[in-house]
Amino acid sequence: MENLISIKDLRISFSLLGGDIEAVKGVSMRIPPGSTVALVGESGSGKSVISQAIMGILPLSGRITGGEILFADPERGGDIIDIAKLDRNSPTLRSIRGGRISMIFQEPMTSLSQFHTIGNQIVEALHLHRDMDGDEGREAVETMLRLVGFPDPKRAYDTYPFELSGGLRQRAMIAMALVCRPALLIADEPTTALDVSVQANILRIINELQAELGMAVLMITHDLGVVANVAEEVVVLYHGEVMEQGTVEDIFRKPRHKYLKALMAAVPHFDMKKGERLTPLRAITFESGPLMLKGEPWPAETSGPPANLLEVRDLTKSYTSRKRSWFGSDEETLIKAVDGVSFDIRRGECFGLVGESGCGKTTLSKILMQALRPDTGSVTFNNRGKEIDLLTASDDELRTMRRRIQMIFQDPQSSLNPRMTVFDIVREPLVIHDAGSAREQADMVRELMRIVGLDARALNRYPHCFSGGQRQRIGLARALALKPDLLICDEPVSALDVSIQAQVLNLFKDLQNELGLTYLFISHNLAVVDYVADRIAVMCKGRIVEVAPREVLFREPVHHYTRRLMAAVPYPDLDRKLDFSAFAKTGEDRPETWPEPFGLRTDRGQAMFDLGNEHFVLAAENASPKELRA
Repeated sequence: MENLISIKDLRISFSLLGGDIEAVKGVSMRIPPGSTVALVGESGSGKSVISQAIMGILPLSGRITGGEILFADPERGGDIIDIAKLDRNSPTLRSIRGGRISMIFQEPMTSLSQFHTIGNQIVEALHLHRDMDGDEGREAVETMLRLVGFPDPKRAYDTYPFELSGGLRQRAMIAMALVCRPALLIADEPTTALDVSVQANILRIINELQAELGMAVLMITHDLGVVANVAEEVVVLYHGEVMEQGTVEDIFRKPRHKYLKALMAAVPHFDMKKGERLTPLRAITFESGPLMLKGEPWPAETSGPPANLLEVRDLTKSYTSRKRSWFGSDEETLIKAVDGVSFDIRRGECFGLVGESGCGKTTLSKILMQALRPDTGSVTFNNRGKEIDLLTASDDELRTMRRRIQMIFQDPQSSLNPRMTVFDIVREPLVIHDAGSAREQADMVRELMRIVGLDARALNRYPHCFSGGQRQRIGLARALALKPDLLICDEPVSALDVSIQAQVLNLFKDLQNELGLTYLFISHNLAVVDYVADRIAVMCKGRIVEVAPREVLFREPVHHYTRRLMAAVPYPDLDRKLDFSAFAKTGEDRPETWPEPFGLRTDRGQAMFDLGNEHFVLAAENASPKELRA
């Protein structure tokens, strides 16, 4: 077979109330047997629509209006089948879907049933496409769970999805897709919401299984770092049309189309010079206004060198996990989400906080917002020269502090009320805190829309009328309404395309310079934090293990965990590919097993060591400088 999949002049339209919209406009591409082809583009470019057409699962409003999807079926000796001509419920397509062509979806939590065990969901694919009894099916599923990296496949078989981490749920999706050993695996943004170390492991698993099973992979992504590390051929889409395609060498070393060049310029990377800015495809027109600039001034005695705006000391927060056994007794496990965290945030700086999911970043942000009460510790806020302990503050003091500290959430879709217009959403904080008259509030809302680069004529629309990047800017406008001193940004760009991400990150930097804002910027994307932050703290298992200025931390990482995170970052550079063989499987790289003097063990004390130049690292109390720098 020359090509496993040959797509020729494919056209796909959707029937909507306002008329037909052509989402895919004459796309032609190929997927050779055993190869990895990357389909790259922004949201709305048609990537997922093409994958749905190959699987025969287009929405009912969508239809193929032209072209061919030729599949050389290996189980029929390479006979050519035009998937575009098949009915979605035909026996031929049902045998191909899930059997010879499988798919991994972007969000495993919504793709897996919460009412069935992992094993039951995976074995269902086997019973649909293979003639196996119950024992054979269970054995085949446990073998596949072992291949994708589950440490205990027998136990995992009887586990429900909500009991697993995001990385393990994605591995379960991979096992489900591969259990029938397909000829083609379609991976639709399989690592977008995952930490860099989990992402590296998922890519390693797909790479190893591809070699073992001899299958082809269609990798759908907007992450050029992933593309550079896994793809052999690349197809770049924009608005349903192919802008450029070729080998990965041609795409990265000799990009020709201006859209591809612009896409590469929008990606943050560690080699950026001081003051260098990302170049988004569509720049936001930033316009500051007199109402925001007329913020309450700081007292003269505090207007000198930047003082600490926030001081956090020895914060701890624990949860008790209770599991009832078959015999009625309860097993309680104490989980330390935040374990003795201390740091300072200076006025006017962006303080970055990075770490994997579950390390305690979001729990810490909720404590700072007083949405959670810590077990011990103190949080002191500098309210224009008056220090206030947020944990012991009165109700009146906390109401004042709500104006000084605001939060931007990870998912703009779920953090905006779908039944409120944009005007009401942005105005709501002003109404709650009785800030100004109705006319003054309306003027403020219009100014905030200009500040975040949105048209004030859109104020009467609802959130669903906007793109993801525009919704995130609406959330930013709402957070700015009360003229806060500190913005807590919890993964504010993780769900955005690289081009939209560049817009929002540049806006954050502009607002910091123009309005003197202070940020706590939380993310698992190290390159993003490196772009926006002045100082960065690395968090693991509830503890901060390393703190340093941005130009120091990622150039001279000292702690084992920081180095491990750095080694897992996929660079959009063919000369700096990931070493997949260096990544340990789940469970083998626990903090207790880290090399000395960094191992987080309970039988020895830990202390923060000052390495100079504001660089601090957590290590054993009796560690020597030579050990730290080894």
